[in-house]
Amino acid sequence: MTALPDFRTPRWATLSALLTTSVLLTACGSSGEGSDSGSGRAKSGGTLTFAVGSDAGCVDPQQVASNETIYSVRQIVDSLTDQDPETGKIVPWLAKSWDVSSDATTFTFHLRSGVTFSDRSKLTAQVVKDNFDAVPKLGVLGALAEGYLSGVKSTTVIDPLTVKVAFKQPNAQFLQATSTHSLGIESSASVKKTPQQRCSDGVVGSGPFVLKQYVQNQSITLARRTGYAWGSSLWSKKGEAYLDKLVFKVVPEAGVRAGSLQSGQVDAISSVGKANEAGLRGSQVALQRRANPGVVFGLAFNNSRPALKDARVRQAIRYAIDRKQIADTVFPTGTRAATSVLAHTTPDYTSLASNLTFDAARAKSLLDQAGWKSGSDGIRTKGSRKLGLTINWIPNAATNQPALELIQQQLKSVGIDVVLKQLQVTQLAPTLQSGDYDAAWSNVTRADPDILRSSFSTQLANFYRVPAGDLDAALSAQAATTDTAKRKQLVAQAQESIVQNAYYAPVVELQTQLGVSKKVHDLDFDASSRIQLHDTWIG
Repeated sequence: MTALPDFRTPRWATLSALLTTSVLLTACGSSGEGSDSGSGRAKSGGTLTFAVGSDAGCVDPQQVASNETIYSVRQIVDSLTDQDPETGKIVPWLAKSWDVSSDATTFTFHLRSGVTFSDRSKLTAQVVKDNFDAVPKLGVLGALAEGYLSGVKSTTVIDPLTVKVAFKQPNAQFLQATSTHSLGIESSASVKKTPQQRCSDGVVGSGPFVLKQYVQNQSITLARRTGYAWGSSLWSKKGEAYLDKLVFKVVPEAGVRAGSLQSGQVDAISSVGKANEAGLRGSQVALQRRANPGVVFGLAFNNSRPALKDARVRQAIRYAIDRKQIADTVFPTGTRAATSVLAHTTPDYTSLASNLTFDAARAKSLLDQAGWKSGSDGIRTKGSRKLGLTINWIPNAATNQPALELIQQQLKSVGIDVVLKQLQVTQLAPTLQSGDYDAAWSNVTRADPDILRSSFSTQLANFYRVPAGDLDAALSAQAATTDTAKRKQLVAQAQESIVQNAYYAPVVELQTQLGVSKKVHDLDFDASSRIQLHDTWIG
């Protein structure tokens, strides 16, 4: 087995291109028909079977970054804090309270007493320290958790139920980070295992459900945790969850997932495809949708590639993409075309719609200026080189391939030859790490604008090979200030730099759409547009 690189160094601080992660700070609300919550009287018992489109190949919440697997592993662990999806407020969970220094360099958490893990070990300040000290050892799939702890100076046990986390510099994003699944707290025994063991065998958490079985690329089975009594302050039910068991089946084909839901073989499905919406509406199914904050779906360029070093080529690609056509044709009802590198639901979002218009003529003019001339086959050339672009993508959502096929057509119309290269879910991170790629279809969900620093700072992992410049200063400054107005201004500067220089080509905002049987109640989105199943019941 290949040795993992040392992720304690700044270069490996964050892999933000991995799919989707973290949390919503602005009230976005769910739309669609809802989950029929509140009808009838809640009752305990039963199994919820949920069909998802892919498997991340790992069942460690601290390492998983794909929504399709987060749905299940989120139920295993609790976090220090939670986040209200309506207000964005950070509220108690495992920590009953906390103190933040005026310069946002130290965070002191006061833990609840009586919390235990499913191996019966107790939650203590030492366990939290063990978790945060172990995160840098997780490897590439733990890079999101590593990013949240980037710059940590020390984690100190003050007393058995008080822990202090100190950073080398102001870290405005950290409190929100403690509400994410990526920093979900695991038992000390779990964090002592190797990253590979944690991925394959699972971990011991304090959450409302316990991992019972994991069959890679087939299913994840969870059982209700007996004696659970320390849920988030946001949850309506106190004590144990309602459901006895959760079964997450991996069903890659969107049509098969939809058919299974209509026939009653499963109770809920992820990633409802546009083609399946009408059929599901006509059955005993509710469609639930919620926009995700963070970096929108788009083309993450390797800015060091010879052709892509030229900003005019990147800008031409940006202009050649018809975002509205892609959103309306491929994605679920209500999906918005991107108007910035951040989704409109992200705090401190700035609309840059005027820079993201579809203008094929402008795209062609920019390519002319860059010296790429149309060839006899319509593909542009410079000397003996053809203007080609290979886009790597993974099959973690049914919309990925058709969206990219439209982009392929749109870029071909201005003279760019596009090859689509499908990778396995587990291959994307190492590919970005290696730098052996032209572009990747990606997004990352988080409701803090610091996601831009995680993704584009040259002082961190810099998997997109962005050149050093003024962008770094804006990204570092926004992470260091607790002045909300100043931070908003700096985040706006960063968005403008990324979009205008076309370091990334935004395409559409991610919208999570689930199909849920009407016999399932209170299956609601959490702040990150994912799900928390403690309050869910069947009847």
